[in-house]
Amino acid sequence: MNIQILSASPEELRKEMQKIGVSPYGIKEMLPEAVSFLIKLENVDFKAANILKQEMLSLDGEAAIPRDALDGSEKKTSAILIGNKKVFSKLRYKLYPQPFGLREIAAEIDSTLKKYAREDFVIKGRDLNLKLGGKTFLMGILNLTPDSFYDGGRYNALDRAVGRAEEMVSQGADLIDLGGESSRPGAKPVSVKEEIARVIPVLRRLRKKIKKPISVDTYKSEIAKACLEEGASLVNDITAFRGDRKMSRLLAKKGVPVVLMHMQGRPRTMQKKPFYKSVIGEIISFLQERIDKACQAGIDFEKIIIDPGIGFGKTVENNLEIFRRLKEFKVLGRPILVGPSRKSLIGKILNLPLEERLEGTAALVACSILNGAQIIRVHDVKEMIRVARMVEAIK
Repeated sequence: MNIQILSASPEELRKEMQKIGVSPYGIKEMLPEAVSFLIKLENVDFKAANILKQEMLSLDGEAAIPRDALDGSEKKTSAILIGNKKVFSKLRYKLYPQPFGLREIAAEIDSTLKKYAREDFVIKGRDLNLKLGGKTFLMGILNLTPDSFYDGGRYNALDRAVGRAEEMVSQGADLIDLGGESSRPGAKPVSVKEEIARVIPVLRRLRKKIKKPISVDTYKSEIAKACLEEGASLVNDITAFRGDRKMSRLLAKKGVPVVLMHMQGRPRTMQKKPFYKSVIGEIISFLQERIDKACQAGIDFEKIIIDPGIGFGKTVENNLEIFRRLKEFKVLGRPILVGPSRKSLIGKILNLPLEERLEGTAALVACSILNGAQIIRVHDVKEMIRVARMVEAIK
């Protein structure tokens, strides 16, 4: 007898059951039982938590709740629900008639599971039509600054910048991301006038030279407005609209897609003892709040991309946890962008200088794609395209 323990996706499991001759009806019934979830709820009424536990047990699921919630000594509590897809499908019907906010909890669980399951996205804008879900898209970094952490000063001359963008496109970049202000740890902000002087001449030339969409990495509405008028297609805002309140209204009016990134603090101070009680939970909560703010300002939900902000107010351990648990950001229902390129965590783990972090970057890119990232922001386009295509073949 030969025994295997299968680590299969739902589609792979379907194929395995077909191979051994399971009936189509049997496959349909059993697949939901093979897809399991751990759902964490916070700030739940203790009475609701106790009912949740009872209902989950009745469905052959489980609910982990604190002892304080059992005796009511804590009025608000957390719970971790453990069950397969079939259990959660039945749970919502059992919760709908219940009191203590359980109807709303059921609706939120249902909505979250649908967001989490989403794989395909289309990000549309002027000269932009990104069909995400199969191929990983690579965003080539073009820093037009004298002080960026890796390539500062290399491309702050017009011809060199344009040449580098053309080179990245020829290597397979799907987008080019222009930055006129460094966001490295300790970086000082620059004036609007200086940032425009760095970015606009390059953008004008690139619009005549390349056919790929161009993103502008800025948190200033004046810069974004000037770049959009010159043909930029996307705004990459590291402050998620906290740096300039006018930005969200501008992008809503123009119908422009946006990347909303998490950052604790500001570039100048963000690496001075960053601290989280729950790094993944806090970043998800932040990004959900920023998505809500964007939608309230009139930005289309379908035009939002999220970025957990690797290296932006995080320790090495925080960053590694983000890569390990990246799939959890799928609960936000938006495509995930990750920027792992040559980051300091690689240098700290491998004890390597900037110019020797290519392999470390490749490992993080592979991990990101396997864990759900659809867009990767990189310096080394040629090499990371190869990594992406190889990982996609495995995936």
